[in-house]
Amino acid sequence: MTSAPSLSAVDTVIVPPVRDLGDGFTVRRALPSAHRRMVGPFIFLDQMGPVAFTGEQALDVRPHPHIGLATVTFLLEGEIMHRDSLGSAQVIRPGEVNWMTAGRGITHSERTPDARRGVEARLFGLQTWIALPAEHEETAPAFTHYAADAIPAAEDGGTCLTLIAGSADGLVSPVQTFSDMIYADLSLAPGARYRFAADHIERAVYVVSGSVRVEGQDGAFGAAQLVVLKPGAEVVLTSDETTRLMLVGGEPFAEKRFIDWNFVSSRPDRIKQARSDWREGRFAQVPGETEFIPLPPDVPGAQLA
Repeated sequence: MTSAPSLSAVDTVIVPPVRDLGDGFTVRRALPSAHRRMVGPFIFLDQMGPVAFTGEQALDVRPHPHIGLATVTFLLEGEIMHRDSLGSAQVIRPGEVNWMTAGRGITHSERTPDARRGVEARLFGLQTWIALPAEHEETAPAFTHYAADAIPAAEDGGTCLTLIAGSADGLVSPVQTFSDMIYADLSLAPGARYRFAADHIERAVYVVSGSVRVEGQDGAFGAAQLVVLKPGAEVVLTSDETTRLMLVGGEPFAEKRFIDWNFVSSRPDRIKQARSDWREGRFAQVPGETEFIPLPPDVPGAQLA
């Protein structure tokens, strides 16, 4: 669902559909959508949960492949165990950052850690895919974990900005990126104001909880809405209640991006090769794991982003 308000600062508002993956675990996919494929280098934005697992439930995303992108996992509640074909094994917790560069190809799984199985547990977070610039699409795969205390944050007048990746408001994240971008966790106290500077060509605001207003417009945007802003627009965000937002954006690429299943590339033939490689078992495996997600049936052409 989408709408395009006639407000000078707002380009599009996307209300992502809810998908139930089983056991009450839901995701909301804001990007890509039929009306907006990318915001800067962001080509995929999923909200995971919130979900309360019983002792009989757990997250078990079996090994699956990626090319041409970086995945960024950021949790608000709970824990996830990441394992990949490089031999990485890392639990991620709230405030920490997992950045996985797929490049020319990587396989990974995401599961509830053993220590959290058999007990009640909550899980809530976001996973984004960052398309890589054409010159880096075939870079070597890599994985880096960043502790919460390594991620810069700044508080001012009822606002708290945690800079996950990129740059904003004089802050620079230590997370290694491949192109211009902003990815930030912003909390607003009731009545607080935040100026979302037009330092990045494309920008959007995802409402995690609460509601947000764009000064100069009537009404507010509620939870699970992605508000895409117009390039260069002066934007001041305010809220009447405690609100949590994710800020995303960056410089768009000159080349179009194709996305098919877990594969992203500027070249359709590269996606075709990746599909063949997964089908024929040519991707590296996650050590110690024998399960895998099968390749879905061919679709009539990869989607243009």
